[in-house]
Order: sequence, then C-alpha cells, then structure tokens
Amino acid sequence: MSVTDLTTQAGWMVALAIAALVAAGWRKTARATPQTPRREPVVRRKWVPISVAETTVPLYRRPHVLRRAWAIVASSGIALVLGAVLAILIAFGVSYAVITLTDLLKQ
Repeated sequence: MSVTDLTTQAGWMVALAIAALVAAGWRKTARATPQTPRREPVVRRKWVPISVAETTVPLYRRPHVLRRAWAIVASSGIALVLGAVLAILIAFGVSYAVITLTDLLKQ
C-alpha cells in the first residue's frame, strides 16, 4: 500500500464521517422542546407551601496571619511536588521517544 492510497482512503473516511454527521443532525431542532401532555396527570400532589427560615449569621472575619501563611506554604509545597512529578513524567516520555526514534534510525 502506497502513501497515495493511504491518503485517499483517509480522505474518503473523513468525507463519509462528515456526511454521516450532517445526516444525523439534519432533522434535529436547535433546542429540545418538551413534549406537552395530552391530558392532565392522573395523580396530583397536594400543594404544600415550603417554609423558609431566616437566621442571622456571623459576619465575615479575615483569617489569622498564621493561617494565611500556612495556606501559602502548603499550596507552594503541593505545587512543587506536582511540578516535580509532572517533570519526571515528561522527561521519561521524551527520553523514551528519543531512544525509540534513534533505534529506528539505526535499523
């Protein structure tokens, strides 16, 4: 199979996929409309009002300086750990790709 045949088949697949998407969405409305019932529902619950309780809440107070400092230290530590793990994963992936590609070039 040549590159031209592969490209032609991929082009046909893309064209057929687009045609299928257009055909599937052709008859759909822009917004879903709810189906209206033809008659009243048989069972209706009795209407009961919902009670609302109004209570006072304490006013907002800024957190203490030590709590804010601990938040900064903890979030910085989490960011460093996640950054190190992400750097290790990326380095492993890049090194695997380089080793694989150089082995392919040696063949």
